[in-house]
Amino acid sequence: MTQLSRRTLLSVAVALVGIGASSGAFAADPIKIGLVTALSGQSALAGEALTRGMQVAIDEINAKGGLLGGRKLTLVRRDDEGNPAKGVVAARELIFKEKVAVIFGGLDTPVSMAIVPLANQSKVPFMGPWAAGTAITQNGGNPNYAFRVSAVDETVDKGMVDYAQKTFKTSKFGLVMINNPWGESNEKGLIAALAAKGMKPVGSEKFEGSDVDLVPQLTRLKAAGADTLFLVGNVGPSAQMVKSLDRMGWKVPVVSHWGPAGGRFTELAGPNGKIVHFVQTYSFFGKQSPTGERVISALKAKYPDIKGPNDISPAVGVANAYDAMHLTGLAIAQANSTDGDAIRQGYYKIASYDGLIKSYKQPFSATQHDALTEKDYVWAQFIDNRILPVGMAN
Repeated sequence: MTQLSRRTLLSVAVALVGIGASSGAFAADPIKIGLVTALSGQSALAGEALTRGMQVAIDEINAKGGLLGGRKLTLVRRDDEGNPAKGVVAARELIFKEKVAVIFGGLDTPVSMAIVPLANQSKVPFMGPWAAGTAITQNGGNPNYAFRVSAVDETVDKGMVDYAQKTFKTSKFGLVMINNPWGESNEKGLIAALAAKGMKPVGSEKFEGSDVDLVPQLTRLKAAGADTLFLVGNVGPSAQMVKSLDRMGWKVPVVSHWGPAGGRFTELAGPNGKIVHFVQTYSFFGKQSPTGERVISALKAKYPDIKGPNDISPAVGVANAYDAMHLTGLAIAQANSTDGDAIRQGYYKIASYDGLIKSYKQPFSATQHDALTEKDYVWAQFIDNRILPVGMAN
């Protein structure tokens, strides 16, 4: 009986030690952050930029002891190949199998638009560091789990009109839009931005992502008297538009959303790619803030191919993702939990953050899920395969 009692006590003690070890392991479990983006294809460079921006921020957070009592952050990536269906499959795996605390979306508005309903339904916060479709954050969800540190179409569209008028002194605008939800979002936004100034486009043309010849669409816009083209499209078709302009011999200013910045644009477009002026949220060229200097140093130390600002491309991917990851870390800290709804409310509790793009003051609220405004945009162009702010060609 005594021996049995001792064995029983020993078993109980072993079990308690196991429970304690298990509890300790649980406390030290990493907090997984998911990323669904294009990691292959023409936009893979932008997907890598998002990865690097997030990873540098994660390294900084972990170096300071992690979150929630010492738990380190870890990044789990999936390739969506720019395909909404594949994006949803990847997001489901990250949410339900990997149990990520927050899921970052990638480049393409159609992919993000497909993932956001899943995030709202699953009560897992979605953070957008690139895709600019207005409806990503203004999605009607109640509660709404989608947040963003990036450009917003309707705001960019106003900026495109203002920039074209100021820079080129033009007034007859032709629209060249990718035929998908991103293009539709911007067509609506540009028409509204022009209407606010008492204008309307002389024409609006659509193209498919696989198109290699835009001469027919451009010919119609030229005949309509367009003196500036507003372009919305990703790398491949944007490059094809430049080549089509070359074939036509039509020299016309092109003011673009930031699609051309996402990959091999100059390689595909040729030397006249420099005619496209496009929006950015950040540049690593010029005088940097202490945060900018720190990020450049961290990138050079971690990635051997980065020797300086020339190699940080596209800059917006790195910068948006870096700030978005730090803001997400603050939201998790405010939540004091990895519960999705607590993190959602944690974003609202962020009072300030001295970031890379800017100093954020109350960046999110129940009615405002976009942290950047039109005041945070920079206009750029490709010069010798480098993205430079307009006017910094030399």
